[in-house]
Amino acid sequence: MPIALPPKNECADRSERAKGAYLGLAVGDALGATVEFLTPGEIRHKFANRFANHDGKHKDIIGGGWLNLKAGQITDDTAMSLALGEAILMNGGKVDALASAHAFDNWMRSKPIDIGNTVRRNLIHFRQTGIPAAPASEHDAGNGAVMRLLPVALATLDYDAIDIAAAFKAQAHVTHNNPLSDAGGICLINMLHIALQSGTWIALKAAAKALESQNPEYAWSKTKKQENPSGYVAHTLQAVFQAFFATDSFESCLINVVNRGGDADTTGAIAGMLAGAWYGEHQIPPRWKIALDKTIARRCEEQADALLACSTSAARNPQDEPRCIAPPVKASVQAGSQSRFSPDPYGQSAP
Repeated sequence: MPIALPPKNECADRSERAKGAYLGLAVGDALGATVEFLTPGEIRHKFANRFANHDGKHKDIIGGGWLNLKAGQITDDTAMSLALGEAILMNGGKVDALASAHAFDNWMRSKPIDIGNTVRRNLIHFRQTGIPAAPASEHDAGNGAVMRLLPVALATLDYDAIDIAAAFKAQAHVTHNNPLSDAGGICLINMLHIALQSGTWIALKAAAKALESQNPEYAWSKTKKQENPSGYVAHTLQAVFQAFFATDSFESCLINVVNRGGDADTTGAIAGMLAGAWYGEHQIPPRWKIALDKTIARRCEEQADALLACSTSAARNPQDEPRCIAPPVKASVQAGSQSRFSPDPYGQSAP
């Protein structure tokens, strides 16, 4: 049953919450990768047989999985987030579509251990055309743009709603151009901002319910448990929201979501960033932080503070040049968007 008002770390400041979100992303990625593409039944069978007197749940960062990872190793969820965060920082805190595209392309050239099909296809499109926005496609409603949005959330903490949406789309449309993905990503950033600013549980739930009200594909609150979630962004966020709102700690949230199987590294990563922002860094189990790759953990902590500083600096200097830069508008595209960024003239979404 969903809980009413779970405890949260009232002493957590923005920095601790930001670090909790970034480390939570990486921890959830590493934890979930072990059981990615398994069904809940397969997970129970595997872990009940592996450990004596075990309850059949996957609870520790041990590596393995279909990618045969080392314990504490992360996948594309965290790697693309770090690449995006670095691009934002190198652009003075601005979310720039072209810089994001180059960052993702450089990451793909490094031959990562894991990469999504939509990401690969549309980065090849970028190489061939030089346009940092994928063609709009109803088939690109995957979770690839949402899983890596944390750096945008941190860098836009003090932005207004129009600029936040434009910033998300600027990086998202590099690989995913789909309105359903846009809706999910913008909602998740809103929820992260509520948590990072010590908002209320009620406000978090209201934001998640508004998403399902406006986009029935995301229905999560009164539907059956989303098990074995696919890479479809609606399935991903259904699983994440169900786990987050039904638990009362960072640990229980992550264990709940990854044991649903399916695209568990991504559901783990997204649930980890949300729960980390809500509960704070110190609520992440020490055994998970110790197990996480040390270089990755350090980069996450460093980026968390640096991106927060960008947001605060931009808020104090509202006359600065636009903080989110999208591709140039084609002649056929009418000017005069409500946002001063005109996020993506070549499409309107991201998975």
